[in-house]
This record gives sequence, structure tokens and C-alpha cells, in this order.
Amino acid sequence: MAKIRSLRFRSRLTVLFCLSFLGGLDACESVQQRVTEQEDKLSAAGFIVKPANTPDRQAMLKKLPPGKFVRRENGDTVHYVYADPIVCGCLYVGTQDAYNRYKANELTQHLVDEQQVTAQTYSDASWNWNAWGPWGGYPFAYRPIGW
Repeated sequence: MAKIRSLRFRSRLTVLFCLSFLGGLDACESVQQRVTEQEDKLSAAGFIVKPANTPDRQAMLKKLPPGKFVRRENGDTVHYVYADPIVCGCLYVGTQDAYNRYKANELTQHLVDEQQVTAQTYSDASWNWNAWGPWGGYPFAYRPIGW
């Protein structure tokens, strides 16, 4: 009897381990997908890809903060540099205009996302909040006025 319980426990543990491993793989993909989406946005705004294809470029790429904009001024010229050592091993280099387009596109996307959430929030007129029980008190701090 103890042997059967031990085998059941091991099989459950194996299944749990496999599921957590697969979940970890999914998380890795989503990070890469987010980086890829960011790169698509940079390219759409007019940033140019500069591959780190020499030892000197690779060393310089390591000195920059990954996934962050760095402003570079050379006289009257301003450039923005975005380092991606993870996916492409490259720099995205853009002018002030490209950076402004990137920020404008980001703001537009934020507004679209907000409108979509608002539309989802009010899309079902038959939704019955009362079916979910009382609102207020622990652990629910949120309680709309009049409910």
C-alpha cells in the first residue's frame, strides 16, 4: 500500500515538474516576443539597425544598458540609441524625428489600448455584479457608491 502511494506521489510530482517546465518555456517565448515587438516599433519609427558584427562593436554593445534609450549628442546632431543584445545583438540608431515618431506611436497605441479596455468594460449590459456577492470589507476594498 505504501509503495502504491509512493508511486502516485512520484507520478504527480513528475507531472507537476513537467508542467512548470513548460510554463517556464512559455515565459521565455513571451520575453522574446516582447523584444521583437519593441524592435518592430523602432523600425516603424525610422530607427536603423546596426549589427554588432565585429569584436569592437560587441564590446561597445555590452557597455550600453539593454532595452533603454541612450541620447547621444554630436554638435547640433542628436541621435537616440537602443541596445538589443538579446534578440539581434545590434543597436537601433535614430534621429530626433525617429524618436519623436516612436513616442507618438507609443502614445497612440496606449490610447487605442485604453479605448479597447473601455469598450470591453461596458460591452455586456446584462452583467450582474450582485451575482458575485457583497462588495466591501475584507478582502474587497473596492465598493462602488450605491452598491
